Amino acid sequence: MTQIIDEQMLMLNRELGLIEFNRRVLSKATEINVPLLERLIYLCIVCKNCDELFEVRVARLQKLNKVDPEGFLQDGLTAKESLAAVREAVVSLYDNIYNIYHQHLIPELRKEQIYILDSSEWNTAQQSWVYNYFMHTLKPILTPIGIDPSHPFPRVPNKNLHFAVELEGKDQFGRNSRIAIVEAPRILNRVIKLPQELSNGIDTFILLQDIIKIHVDEFFYGLTVLGCYPFRVTRAADLELTANSKNLRLALTREIHNRKFAECSRLELDITNAIPNDKFIDILLKQFNITRQDLYLAKGPVNLSRLLEIPELVDRPDLRFTTYTPGVPKELSKYSDIFQAMDNSDILIHTPYQSFDPVVELTRRAATDPDVLAIKMTVYRTGADSELVQNLIKAARAGKQVVASVELFARFDEEVNVELSNQLEDAGAHVVYGVMGYKVHAKMLLLVRKEGSKLKYYAHLGTGNYHQSTAKVYTDFSLLTTNKDISRDVDNIFAQITGIGRAGVLSTLFQSPFTLHDMLIKKIENEINIALNGGKAEIMAKMNSLLEPQIIHALYRASDAGVKIKLIVRGACALRPNVSGLSENIEVRSIIGRFLEHHRVFYFFNEGQKDVFISSADWMKRNFFRRVETCIPILDNKVKQRIIYEGFSVYLKDNTEAWIMNSNGSYHKHTNRGNKFSAQQTLMNKLGKHD
Repeated sequence: MTQIIDEQMLMLNRELGLIEFNRRVLSKATEINVPLLERLIYLCIVCKNCDELFEVRVARLQKLNKVDPEGFLQDGLTAKESLAAVREAVVSLYDNIYNIYHQHLIPELRKEQIYILDSSEWNTAQQSWVYNYFMHTLKPILTPIGIDPSHPFPRVPNKNLHFAVELEGKDQFGRNSRIAIVEAPRILNRVIKLPQELSNGIDTFILLQDIIKIHVDEFFYGLTVLGCYPFRVTRAADLELTANSKNLRLALTREIHNRKFAECSRLELDITNAIPNDKFIDILLKQFNITRQDLYLAKGPVNLSRLLEIPELVDRPDLRFTTYTPGVPKELSKYSDIFQAMDNSDILIHTPYQSFDPVVELTRRAATDPDVLAIKMTVYRTGADSELVQNLIKAARAGKQVVASVELFARFDEEVNVELSNQLEDAGAHVVYGVMGYKVHAKMLLLVRKEGSKLKYYAHLGTGNYHQSTAKVYTDFSLLTTNKDISRDVDNIFAQITGIGRAGVLSTLFQSPFTLHDMLIKKIENEINIALNGGKAEIMAKMNSLLEPQIIHALYRASDAGVKIKLIVRGACALRPNVSGLSENIEVRSIIGRFLEHHRVFYFFNEGQKDVFISSADWMKRNFFRRVETCIPILDNKVKQRIIYEGFSVYLKDNTEAWIMNSNGSYHKHTNRGNKFSAQQTLMNKLGKHD
């Protein structure tokens, strides 16, 4: 029991950490200095994040609870205890979400002449228009299913909007169905903008779920509708394939289809106008094989994330963030040719403050340059319309050697990646699917170019995905380099992925699942030894998640030895900071701003040598032991100084968007003392394009 108590003192719960992160994001929806439509977007992001929480983390806890309910997790809680704590925290988060929606956003949107009308607010003309819209646009598409012996309960796909209708009476066949289900297909817009003549030219919206709910009785002539309740179920998203699957892509395609009807982890029920009776609720819960604990009552529209459509339908730039144009690294602006620029020096790109276009340009040039003989690239998340992938396709069609490591198990991007792999193969590229049992999460691009009688490598490595859209909103570092040692290591890693057998030892890069974890432990231990011998010892690290127990225990030892540790962790952090006798030398902060913080960058003072690394890996078990990841030591001193300043110094000065972590896992907003300082705004001003 002592061991369990110790673990609960040392490690915080991952799921509760994710919920705390969403609380921080949700706080942006109430900040008056954030443009109003952006505040609505923050609310939608939280709702979307909640979906993923239930699809992945809660679904896993539920599964574990069935298999081993009394088994302890790494934070010292059982799955049962963890589920109870998560459910309680989510109920509180739901209350906050709907309170902000009704009490803050709706009134303030109305002040700006943007209306999201409740059905009780429709005037006579609007009611007539909505009725016609329902009868002529919606009703022909919708299919009511009355539940009786000849009509079993329909299969309800993951996250689709449905309506549970409570009925009374008999139809013309004498059937006495007490419940019916109506599905709103995904193809239908959830938000409908009223014509200007019905809204006096004011941006006015109504919700699909209100239209269907009000007119659902049109499906049940002769019966009495006692209630109509919009609902949505969330299902487990993990895909399970056996190691002996002969065709990974085919097996994955089947699993993607099956995922739509996987085990349920949550039922959301809109109770805005009325709460169904217990018997009616129990019927729904039984169909989805879940309990009352998995029922979440929404005091408003289910799936508020679909309100993301509204900012795109409203032409109000004054209610959005001001337009920002990213800059270009000075090293690139000096040269008209990207190969010349890279040949001159290592080049750091800091997105979204600087443009991702040079990476796209590199693949564009590679596709058409006759001297480029081969291109190798990892594809994790690139987007369905990726220009980078299209450039690979062009290169393959031009007869170049193109190798793409496509990660089929990039969660929620599986279908996109299957299609991209088809396109690449059709063009003649060599497509591999990583290593069975390990996700290829490394971000690597390598070109082989003939220059005179020699072959030269041009490499790009980074902390973020090859995704042109997210590169505009995710903060990431990446490196363009012709360094021979780094390039050979990248080539070596590609050989590991595409071939079989032992590859050579890497000379410069560190890699999961082989050397990265050990290197970080040694770096921490080195700072401990320096501190114990009276020297200056300092560790700084920035990442999305900090959860791996061995690293956390090593950081505790470092704190105890006197090492000063500053951590910037955007999301879940299982380490407890500022605990006397354990972690009083550790500070953890989180930055929640306009851009999503996504860097993974690590710093060790090392007696003044200031070792700096950028990496594709967070400090989590999966990144260290179940993924192929890269960690790049920064060798160029100018690049190193930039990363220290842009990755740490400005973020540690931030007093407007920083949250400080408390020892119990909660957070408080940084106290604003003196002049306001925003890391993100500072970097926008410093690195952005200026006319």
